Amino acid sequence: MKKDIHPTFYPDAQVICACGNTWTTGSTQKIIRTDICSNCHPFYTGEQRIVDTEGQVDRFYKRLRARQAYLEEQKARQAARTSPERPIAELDLSKRVIDTLAKAGITTAGEFIEKLNEGESAVLAIDGFGRKSLADVKKRLRGLGYKLPEAEPVVA
Repeated sequence: MKKDIHPTFYPDAQVICACGNTWTTGSTQKIIRTDICSNCHPFYTGEQRIVDTEGQVDRFYKRLRARQAYLEEQKARQAARTSPERPIAELDLSKRVIDTLAKAGITTAGEFIEKLNEGESAVLAIDGFGRKSLADVKKRLRGLGYKLPEAEPVVA
């Protein structure tokens, strides 16, 4: 064996854990510092605790909270988008259609849907409101995600 190529071996090296536990062992270092030992490791102690020395758990929970906030914001946006209180004027319809519905007392999407529940004939009975206007309003409402009643079957 060659001389002076091996590190110095300390048979009485001291190991110090972050929890305060110490013991001696053989090593090439005189003092060894460790974060976890068999006295404080969750596997040996049976405790349900998370050992997070690098902040990974905190970063995960931060991303999880950000994701939940994003989902809640999306849900609120969707709810606002299909709100029955949404004004008809926000539906990008022609001015004539908006004015005709306003004369009939229909100013919100919810009021229009209520009128549509009575049947298409009730909506078409509005003075100045025809089939094209009805089709435009229904198309726009469906595009925004509103649930509209099914059209009554036409008897030929």
